[in-house]
Amino acid sequence: METGTMGETDGPAWVGLPGGLLTLRRTLLLIWTVLLAVVTAVVPGLTLGPAWAALGAFWLAVLAWGWVLLGRNWRSWRYAERADDLLISRGVLWREETVVPYGRMQLVEVTSGPLERRFGLASVQLHTAAAATDAKIPGLVPAEAERLRDRLTALGEARSAGL
Repeated sequence: METGTMGETDGPAWVGLPGGLLTLRRTLLLIWTVLLAVVTAVVPGLTLGPAWAALGAFWLAVLAWGWVLLGRNWRSWRYAERADDLLISRGVLWREETVVPYGRMQLVEVTSGPLERRFGLASVQLHTAAAATDAKIPGLVPAEAERLRDRLTALGEARSAGL
């Protein structure tokens, strides 16, 4: 049994995530590492001596390292709508590609937590009969998330009608 679009000459048309997700994640990283750097520098600096305040520099190194890793991770997320299924690809070291056939989708929901709403983002969650093929696309603009939800729902209903 074959799935996907047959006879394509090009690969799928991949769509990356908007920059708002990267901004959200980097902001959280900045807040937490600066807070930890201050606590790690001030407490030992006051109790053990000024030389121990240098421990706070560890968190600044974590900030620099995390900043780069978040950028690489954000660039790795992408999705493609094909004729018969939705492809979701992610991962830097370990690439993961999920193929969700439209006919297997049972529920498509758009979620947006408080931080996501603050940054103007939403996530699309796809539920299928097999929990292993559930998928999520984070950090979309709400209008795109709603468009994708409506399109996937319509395609899912059309494909499952023949079962």
